[in-house]
Amino acid sequence: MQAETLSGGFADPALQSTHAFRSVMEAMARPGTVQDISGAAPPAPLSKAAGCVLLTLCDADTPVYLAGDADCDAVRSWLAFHTGAPLAGPSHCAFAVGPWEDLMPLSAYPIGTPEYPDRSATLIVDCPALTASGAVLRGPGIKSRAALSLPEIRAFQNNHALFPLGLDFILTCDDRVAALPRSTEVS
Repeated sequence: MQAETLSGGFADPALQSTHAFRSVMEAMARPGTVQDISGAAPPAPLSKAAGCVLLTLCDADTPVYLAGDADCDAVRSWLAFHTGAPLAGPSHCAFAVGPWEDLMPLSAYPIGTPEYPDRSATLIVDCPALTASGAVLRGPGIKSRAALSLPEIRAFQNNHALFPLGLDFILTCDDRVAALPRSTEVS
């Protein structure tokens, strides 16, 4: 087994996964806020933040789809060793990770059903930049309005129109994370 596979996980899993989980939950509860997240050093091309999210939210019962360049031997081995998460295609995943353009089309992912809206995918979008500026956000967890740099606006508007069905998004860049739940209105 290569050293790259064995390294890059949380050095103190109990403490670091708790901090990472808190960062993800804060980001999800307050769309438009950008949170610091640290502790993982996944293989390229994943960002540190995407690695932290995967280590925190994935296990042997959460199928993951690796999109584009993220679908490489180094990432597959690292994810399997540190989480045990099985790999799946986009139509059967709980989480998908990769750059925005590689995650397309969004119609390939499960959006839940009226009986089980929670059976949808969460997309971990590795972004080149992540700032609390750009698209205007409104909805639960936002006092009046917030802003977040998004790769595009229309796809998120279409996703919100499906509510209570739809996808949830976790955006990552370097050691920062933000989230855009399906309940958030984007303009």
